[in-house]
Amino acid sequence: MGANYNFREIELKWQRTWARERAARAANPGEPGSERPKFYVLDFFPYPSGAGLHVGHPLGYIASDIIARYMRMRGHNVLHPMGWDAFGLPAEQYAIETGVHPRETTRRNIATYKRQLEMIGLGYDWDRELATCDENYYRWTQWIFLKIFNSWYDPEWRWVDADGRTVVGAARPIEELPVPADVRARGQQAIEEYQAEHRLAYLAEVPVNWCPALGTVLSNEEVTNEGRSERGNHPVYRRPMRQWMLRITEYAQRLLDDLEGLDWPEPIKQMQRNWIGRSEGAYVDFRLDAPGDLGRQVIRVFTTRPDTLFGATYMVLAPEHRLVPIITTDLHRDIVNAYVAEARQKSELDRTAETKVKTGVFTGAYAINPVNRQRVPIWVADYVLMGYGTGSIMSVPAHDERDFELAREFGIPIRDVVYPATVAAMHYFAQAAPAEAQAESEWRDVLADFLDAVAAGDVAPPGFAQTLQQVLARRGGPGPAPRASELFADGVLKQLPGLIERELGHTRVAWPDVFDKLGFRSFEDLRDCFQKGEFCTRTGEAYTDLGFNVNSPGEPGDHFPGQSNLNGLHTLEAKQRITAWLESSNLGEGTVQYKLRDWLFSRQRYWGEPFPILYRPDGGIEPVPEAELPVRLPDMEDFRPETSDDPNSQPGSPLARAKEWQVVERDGVKYRRELNTMPQWAGSCWYYIRFCDPRNAARFIDPQAERYWLGGRTAGGAPQLGGVDLYMGGAEHAVLHLLYARFWHKVLYDLGYLSTPEPFHKLFNQGMITAYAYQDARGVYIHYNDIDFREDGAYHKQTGEKLTETNAKMSKTLRNVVNPDHIIEEYGADTLRLYEMYMGPLEASKPWNTRDIIGVHRFLQRVWRLIVQPVDENDPEGAWRINPKLVDKDNEALERLLHKTIQKVGSDIQRFSLNTAIAQMIVWVNEAGKAQTVGRGQCARFLKLLAPFAPHISEELWSRLEQPRSIVEDGWPGFDPALVKDDVIEMAVQVNGKVRGRIQAPVDADDAELTRLALQNEAIAKAVADRPVRKTIVAKGRLINLILA
Repeated sequence: MGANYNFREIELKWQRTWARERAARAANPGEPGSERPKFYVLDFFPYPSGAGLHVGHPLGYIASDIIARYMRMRGHNVLHPMGWDAFGLPAEQYAIETGVHPRETTRRNIATYKRQLEMIGLGYDWDRELATCDENYYRWTQWIFLKIFNSWYDPEWRWVDADGRTVVGAARPIEELPVPADVRARGQQAIEEYQAEHRLAYLAEVPVNWCPALGTVLSNEEVTNEGRSERGNHPVYRRPMRQWMLRITEYAQRLLDDLEGLDWPEPIKQMQRNWIGRSEGAYVDFRLDAPGDLGRQVIRVFTTRPDTLFGATYMVLAPEHRLVPIITTDLHRDIVNAYVAEARQKSELDRTAETKVKTGVFTGAYAINPVNRQRVPIWVADYVLMGYGTGSIMSVPAHDERDFELAREFGIPIRDVVYPATVAAMHYFAQAAPAEAQAESEWRDVLADFLDAVAAGDVAPPGFAQTLQQVLARRGGPGPAPRASELFADGVLKQLPGLIERELGHTRVAWPDVFDKLGFRSFEDLRDCFQKGEFCTRTGEAYTDLGFNVNSPGEPGDHFPGQSNLNGLHTLEAKQRITAWLESSNLGEGTVQYKLRDWLFSRQRYWGEPFPILYRPDGGIEPVPEAELPVRLPDMEDFRPETSDDPNSQPGSPLARAKEWQVVERDGVKYRRELNTMPQWAGSCWYYIRFCDPRNAARFIDPQAERYWLGGRTAGGAPQLGGVDLYMGGAEHAVLHLLYARFWHKVLYDLGYLSTPEPFHKLFNQGMITAYAYQDARGVYIHYNDIDFREDGAYHKQTGEKLTETNAKMSKTLRNVVNPDHIIEEYGADTLRLYEMYMGPLEASKPWNTRDIIGVHRFLQRVWRLIVQPVDENDPEGAWRINPKLVDKDNEALERLLHKTIQKVGSDIQRFSLNTAIAQMIVWVNEAGKAQTVGRGQCARFLKLLAPFAPHISEELWSRLEQPRSIVEDGWPGFDPALVKDDVIEMAVQVNGKVRGRIQAPVDADDAELTRLALQNEAIAKAVADRPVRKTIVAKGRLINLILA
């Protein structure tokens, strides 16, 4: 090792010491240490894959470990647990590939992960370790499912929680669901069916992503944009199947509202908002235009823009809509059936992709637009989904891009009903211009003048008449008539739909150019365009923004005359008026919709939590009694799913082969078990709760432990939303995992099992560590072991070929995975920890470069040599002693810098600026290395700063300084605010606004003193010469500007 420290021996020593002493153990209520303020830091639940960790995985783990160690040193009772998200499709597929039972492969993988995490020196409370596949864990996952199954959501329920918060809406026991008398009169089966319609967990036949090759249903997130499985790249088909669902949609508004009180990154909050997708709009009823009973059928659509109803020229149904086979005429039936069959094979992502060419087919049927009573054709198109809204839409091609594309493709009428102010002014002029303004020699100049006046005055439609009169009066006055404006303001051009802005492409443009581009060769052209409502057709693009209604006059025969007339109204007012008219006319109603769908909760595979559900002989559902939980997975040698290449294959669960397990006999009645299992993220929805009380066999969490760790209080006791103080993980979990966990948490909160409505108070997403990947001329990726790295690039060791370098996410496919075991073996765990934190801002992605790691390794060597030295320089493997330069008296020159370092490192840790904290520590060590003497106490205080980042070397050197207790127990060092302040600051000096030099000045110097010091500077004095200083401008602490006479 030369004169370097033996990190292998030291790190192993301290890892064993921490394990023996259970150094990271958190105290539960009533235990010694629980009197301290609590701090709960949590890492996103890792999935233990067969490959183990690469160096990108520990980035967040190391950061959270630094925070946890820092908070312990600050006197907190820190809970920092670790466990394993062990169920799911990847584990099952890996087991199938290796021919080993998933229970065994999962156990091996967990052992690998745990060994690697311990090697890195991560201070987890291993007493609380758990895995979702443990029977003692998934017993409580099944218990939570039963609580959800046995609940319904009452949106009107008002209640006050333990912290005095008023909550509207709650999950309530199913026994409290009011059942109508007529339902009760029909008997028990009717009551059960009614309850099933309201339960938060229910069975339904829904369109799902069926992957025959994997033999299971996949979530949307497990399907690529190409409609193939993320695992294995197999074809995925849409088909209806009977599945368990969770009614998360009942919580949509609460999931939205409570985001505001959470300390999460705003982009993550916005991703959640977008996924929930709240839309205010209206239901509108379109009656079928058909004879007999069919003519009494109504198609209810949801629209966020009821103000555009007058522009609805066709309707679109989702291929799965129940009316499609009923209304399709014989002439169109074959083509519609073929289209529907094709649509069923596509994923939702594929059907709704922005880049997808929009397609559709006509059913031959028509409906009646309720506001103008015009017939509109009914189409079927795959971009409409049954899961959002009602599975049917009214199509307004002038104001929706998808509808515009389809209408233009198939020749469906396009009718404008909303314009921005400038275009609405053109529309008004086309209708209302007096005869003299319509003359061939006048209309272009008058219209240009009118549009300029509208734009300059921000005039809305109610003011158009007066503005036009003013323009005409001005033009008719004495003197020559004004010429057509050559300019119009920035922002006006942006109101015009796409073609004009794209093709003219600038904001200073002549109005006549716009008229020519729109084909307005005469006033008659102008009037004809707006009478037909074809402005958007001329521009070649839908206008989708807010504006003012046109071509929306209502009908003289309305039940409430004038109330459906929207002309001239702004979009927001028009929406209110038309919604009120729809409700008054019994043709619709205002409503709020959410893009969020109920949670598909069934999987056709073995390696997952069994449902605690039994089916009676009559098909009725019986929940397994809580006393009989857990429902254990049967031991099966053949756990493979029923796979097939046939897209029409029938789904079958591997559990169907467990013949004895699936039948349960009670009192002579034979029940059968549910054969599907829960999805992978079932267990990961609530693991943060179980960590608080992991060995409790009687409850899923003790109420006292729940209130202590999750009760929604800061370290100072103030209320906070969310019990986990810090949740650290990658942004890939930003939507669904967090959304589902929040949903489960809120149900349990409503039912009284939890005391706060949110699980995670603060969220931090670390960035990604990427790595260089190398390809040969064939495009084949080359493993690092086969690469010769030279100054001018990377070369293949065998062929000598120079390789192409790219930067990408670490993956086995790209052969750019760096194993942390190798880094730790060569440089040590403390070096790995420091390097990953020093690479750049924690939240940023950055490339791994093993060649750069030597820098932080040398820093640790300097720390080591600062405090200890070999007794015999000629025998570096021998004994070490305290460096003779360490003395009892503090070095005054280093003391001020040390106090600044203490302040900055603590502040940077709290801000997650861990790279700058390390940089500051490097500064202090460099200065201490140059000093003749350093105080032993100064080195001890410095080691406290280093301890969260590099715990092994810090503990070792701390012990060699003969400190009486562990470095963590001794606490975080304080700093003197007076020593942190600078006595002298550096300031730039300008002369007449141009920087001429820099000076050192006392921090409390006044303007006169600063002027005097500046003029003493040789360069500044030369720039001033003999000219007097007329004025001195001072920006405190930064800048002096001397203004010369």
